[in-house]
Amino acid sequence: MTTASPPVPANHSNASICRGCWDQMRVPIPIRGPLALPFRAFGITRSKMNPDICTICERSFQYVKKQRQISASATILFADIRGFTDLSERIEAVKLSEIVSLFHDRCAQAIWAHDGIVNKQMGDGLMAIFNFPIVRKDHATAAIMAAVDIQRSCTAALNSLNPDIGGLPGRALGVGIGIHTGDVQIGEFSSFRSDFTAIGGVVNLAARLESQAAAGEILVSAETATQDPDLTAGAEVRPLMLKGIEQQVQARVLVKS
Repeated sequence: MTTASPPVPANHSNASICRGCWDQMRVPIPIRGPLALPFRAFGITRSKMNPDICTICERSFQYVKKQRQISASATILFADIRGFTDLSERIEAVKLSEIVSLFHDRCAQAIWAHDGIVNKQMGDGLMAIFNFPIVRKDHATAAIMAAVDIQRSCTAALNSLNPDIGGLPGRALGVGIGIHTGDVQIGEFSSFRSDFTAIGGVVNLAARLESQAAAGEILVSAETATQDPDLTAGAEVRPLMLKGIEQQVQARVLVKS
């Protein structure tokens, strides 16, 4: 039996229906064009997590999946600005906010281009989920490719800024990224907010990997690397003992090109 395809182009800049609602429920919710206007009147708009999904995906998880939490295979990406704390002590707040905005904008564009969502923004860092609500079987590959794009675009953007905001000697201003793949719990975990997120050991390990990534580095777990050996072929293997993780982790180190 064949599976129906979305009645819209897959490219995020052209999609006219919510790809999350389509992938999860096969319901075509308009998010662009005249047909979207009645939905906006009821507060259903494009999500800030990804412009190809709608606010039904992020605010009505129980309606979309018929339960508050589910277990799903996903790839989690964390990214953070390296050297930011040192920088924040010596430049004005306006300039600092410009750097943070630039970082989040460049990261979001890279993540959306590979069908991920920006699930959380935490100051000078963020968390992204790949394979929910937009389904992508090669979600590990998508996350790695998004990470490479983030490094390239953020490096170019940071280098284009005024030289006096560069990192301190011995600590470059750049982006560190951690990626891990596995089963996570996705759903609504707060009675105060209805937005969904992912929790579990996979999320924790991805965050720990990011904390160990130097400026310009992408640390990829063995589980993620196994999903696409070609993208990590020849990468340095770095053994790491991570906080809260009992076993040593063999991370693949990808450095920005």
